[in-house]
Amino acid sequence: MTNFKNDPYSTLDAKIQAQTLAFSPIIFHAARTLRDLDILKVLDEAKDEGLNAQQISELSGVSEYGVKVLLDMALSAYIVTWDKPNYVIAKLGFFLLHDGMTRVNFNFIADVCYAGMIHLTQAIKNGTPAGLKEFGDWSTIYEGLPRLPEKTRKSWFEFDHFYSDRSFPFLLKKVFVNKPKRIFDIGGNTGKWSLKCVNYDKDVEMTIIDLPQQIEVAIKNVAEAGFADRITHYPMNLLDKTLALPTGADVWWMSQFLDCFSPMEILSILLRIRKAMKHDAKVYILELFWDAQKYEAATLSLNATSLYFTCLANGNSRFYRSSDFLEIVEQAGFNVSTRTDNIGLGHTLLELEAG
Repeated sequence: MTNFKNDPYSTLDAKIQAQTLAFSPIIFHAARTLRDLDILKVLDEAKDEGLNAQQISELSGVSEYGVKVLLDMALSAYIVTWDKPNYVIAKLGFFLLHDGMTRVNFNFIADVCYAGMIHLTQAIKNGTPAGLKEFGDWSTIYEGLPRLPEKTRKSWFEFDHFYSDRSFPFLLKKVFVNKPKRIFDIGGNTGKWSLKCVNYDKDVEMTIIDLPQQIEVAIKNVAEAGFADRITHYPMNLLDKTLALPTGADVWWMSQFLDCFSPMEILSILLRIRKAMKHDAKVYILELFWDAQKYEAATLSLNATSLYFTCLANGNSRFYRSSDFLEIVEQAGFNVSTRTDNIGLGHTLLELEAG
């Protein structure tokens, strides 16, 4: 990952990049429309020979005007190339069509973020998720998740699960090395991690701790999977300091959870876990730190997603720099016994012990 110390652009390159930024919303929607109207699919099937506008129109069902105006924009964005009179799909177009990560990211931005991000300036000024009003009258997006439009909710969960799911094989081995009998899944969301755990170990018992609205979804998923006897639920708002946490877990698990809170809120949650946990219990935190990524594209994605937290999720959280996050962990009275970076698609696992 670059250290961002040097400016990579010449004066001319910087001016060109500025124009790309100015028109990037249009480029984004052009790329998404090319994908969704199957124009990229038609070109992909034509391979290196490509097709002319009339042929693409006939095969895609899009007017020749629509084909030309979209693909001429795609030429400028290097999504396709031009071998007169044919358009040919380029490498960028191939990834837009076939790459799972790109699909998930595009859908998340289009369906969840795009309309609300126009309110980013207000969100920064006020410290509130000003863009959330595009969907409903909630203080955070987590309260409204079950009531988001179906397409929006689907894109949100696909984005959330795409990155965490690829870490599961390593994480299950790590967490169950000492055969814990009871695990608290804090911020358990849809119950996906808890279900993975009970399928992995026939003896473990799980408790999902999350907002009541979120637990409604988890209860349904757990019942449908037939594990209601081994996965219980504990509905609570972790931000309510008057509510006591349950006790008795061997492992406290938080996956992509604490990035949903401000530094002071993270400290409050960790302090209460520290108070409620058994002395020999383990605390695992799975997070994405933007400064712990191998690739610059991953860093860009995380810093962009932080602005989703700013504008839509809750107004005060983000993906943190690891050193900033570890300062909070230390303030809460924990020692990091093990840190493992580059799990799956860039996660870091922190194993904590009471200090």
